Amino acid sequence: QLQLVESGGGLVQPGGSLRLSCAASGFTLDDYCIGWFRQAPGKEREGVSYISRSGGSTNYADSVKGRFTISRDNARNTVYLQMNSLKPEDTAVYYCGAKYYYCSGYVHSYQTWGQGTQVTVSS
Repeated sequence: QLQLVESGGGLVQPGGSLRLSCAASGFTLDDYCIGWFRQAPGKEREGVSYISRSGGSTNYADSVKGRFTISRDNARNTVYLQMNSLKPEDTAVYYCGAKYYYCSGYVHSYQTWGQGTQVTVSS
């Protein structure tokens, strides 16, 4: 069974950092683009970042450019999202999604999802 599990969320003060992890089981990530998305209360799920199969290509939402870094370790079957200089508006449930082969910013094109991890930025 294909499964993604996110971890690393929590409560952090503005300006702080967190590193999210997305671990795959039941399949290998090598053939999948992995995206990070987030959903705040009352809002639609939005794209944050995605990374190509090899890790050679990445993409970021304008709101997180320069603050977030996506990376992957295919040997560990895990993708990471390093989040620095966090702001209250980054508060949301963060999800990782897997899309076979090519990347896309379109949330509905991702076939497999994790359960999400809560990130709360507050003083």
